Amino acid sequence: MEKYEPDRNSGYSNHPDILLNELMAEHAAKLKRIAFLYINDSAECEDIVQEVFISCYKHLGNFRNEADYKTWLIRITINKCKDHHKSWSIRNLVYKPIHQLIRKEHTSDAAGSENQSSSEVIEQISRLSPKFKEVLILYFYQEMTMQEISDVLNISINTVKSRLLRGKKALQTQLERRKFRG
Repeated sequence: MEKYEPDRNSGYSNHPDILLNELMAEHAAKLKRIAFLYINDSAECEDIVQEVFISCYKHLGNFRNEADYKTWLIRITINKCKDHHKSWSIRNLVYKPIHQLIRKEHTSDAAGSENQSSSEVIEQISRLSPKFKEVLILYFYQEMTMQEISDVLNISINTVKSRLLRGKKALQTQLERRKFRG
């Protein structure tokens, strides 16, 4: 049996099947969270993440190591989510309400209030335009730097800064309107 050693530069295996398993183990949960924040449907985000890894496997030979695998996978995930939104069948369905993203592990009133607050923020982010939504998701929920976001979205760092600022303002406005309405 042939033994595959890790690539010295990336720390991942050189064999495509092993590499895919390593990438899935390391990044699947993050990609699922990103997909969920984009499309707000647990079943659909599972399908999208599967599509991401199928696409990844098909194109592993084309990966040029110009970015790291995490950046590449996030870019594929965002593109799959955008494709999902563009599809005719999705545009013509009623937009499903957002599911609670944060688990209700705590039973105290404070924890319940915090979960409700987080859920409201997530719901309002989902209503923003895609260009603001993607930057806010990557910055706040994936805790990526502006440079990493720039790399993932293939936009300038100044564009990232601008979208982050405008997205925060739009989010704040939406949250204030929601509080005002009760």
